[in-house]
Amino acid sequence: MNRRFLAGARSGFRTFLPLSIGLIPWALVTGVALTSGGLSVVEAMGMNLMVYAGVAQIATLPLIMGGAPLWLIGLTGLALNLRFLIFSAAIARGFRGMPLRLRIPSGYLLIDGVFALCTERLLKVHDRHWRFGYFVAPSVWGWVLWQVFVLTGVLGAGALPQGWSLEFMATIALMMILVPLSKNRSMLVAALTGGVASVLLRDIPLKLGVIVAILLGIVAGFVASRALAEHKEA
Repeated sequence: MNRRFLAGARSGFRTFLPLSIGLIPWALVTGVALTSGGLSVVEAMGMNLMVYAGVAQIATLPLIMGGAPLWLIGLTGLALNLRFLIFSAAIARGFRGMPLRLRIPSGYLLIDGVFALCTERLLKVHDRHWRFGYFVAPSVWGWVLWQVFVLTGVLGAGALPQGWSLEFMATIALMMILVPLSKNRSMLVAALTGGVASVLLRDIPLKLGVIVAILLGIVAGFVASRALAEHKEA
């Protein structure tokens, strides 16, 4: 750790801190859902550590509990996490000059909120130590916050009043993440396409409509990104 790394870490932490509060209800809901789905504390936290993606965990949990085919569970988790492939490609330039031993755990720590808030500035700074600190501080903070409150939800699931409507709080948390992402036109196109498609395809068996909607959103976002790039060059 040098002064440039610490300066970047402080700046990244301050940038992400307000949005990170939105992770708390989403983590609580995930913890409650894992326990309600029949998982033990060890199973729930093991899944949480390995997957580290709340949307994928909650979406695949009913399939796991219902005895769905393994291929469908895997496909659902893969489709829901495909956005991280796009995020990683978009933010990759910020890790130029960093060794593989740092890039691999950084991929595991990458979350929507950090990508939405930190990518633009990360790609503009030339100092690789500052860039890494700017990324890793909010990412580690988000990971710790997520693990702590998922565990809180797992342990306290039975004590939470049924009328608290934590699911609605989780929706608000996801909207807080979506708003910064929607500043990018291609991301907005992807979100609108995926959202509309998920509603239109909601009656497809085995919840495959969600997977199709995600793929359509990704394709639409990619096409929009290419079209915007070509328009700028013209």
